[in-house]
Amino acid sequence: MPQSESIKDIVIRFSPPLMSFIRGHVKCREDAEDILQDVLYQLARTTDCEEYQIESLPSWLYRVARNLILNFWRKKREISLSTLFDTEDNICEDIAQTLTSPDGDDPESAYFRKLIWEELDSALAELPPEQNEIFCLTVFDGLPVKEISSLTGVPVATLLSRKHYAVKHLRKRFHELYYALTRKD
Repeated sequence: MPQSESIKDIVIRFSPPLMSFIRGHVKCREDAEDILQDVLYQLARTTDCEEYQIESLPSWLYRVARNLILNFWRKKREISLSTLFDTEDNICEDIAQTLTSPDGDDPESAYFRKLIWEELDSALAELPPEQNEIFCLTVFDGLPVKEISSLTGVPVATLLSRKHYAVKHLRKRFHELYYALTRKD
């Protein structure tokens, strides 16, 4: 970090683009503001420490923001991912349990959990926007389909159909991941 630039200057310069970046990943403005505040708090804490130097400030800020966004979604997703796989599908049930298991266990489990979260993020990004939106609103934000229908004007049946296709796609991706991880060459 350049010595001539104060924390105030950094906040003024980077807050708008960081907020835009965060809002691209977090829909609720209040949640985005909380994440931005956490990024700036970590910046202040890090710059207070004389031993630690930030080499590339923009990269560091966006990396911290990205990690905080991931943590935000992990906490949101822990609500009830087992409902995502509302089926007798043992593979998907195992994956849902891995995703929601508490942190702090062995490194191998933490690695698998990280891998599964990345796969989930990737699979969600592949969905058409309408399917992604209904899936995230119902599973992660916990909104009822009827409420989403009244807010958007989209019929309940259409929303349920979109969610069905989203879940079908995610199940397929998780089966592929499971077989890739358990394949013995």
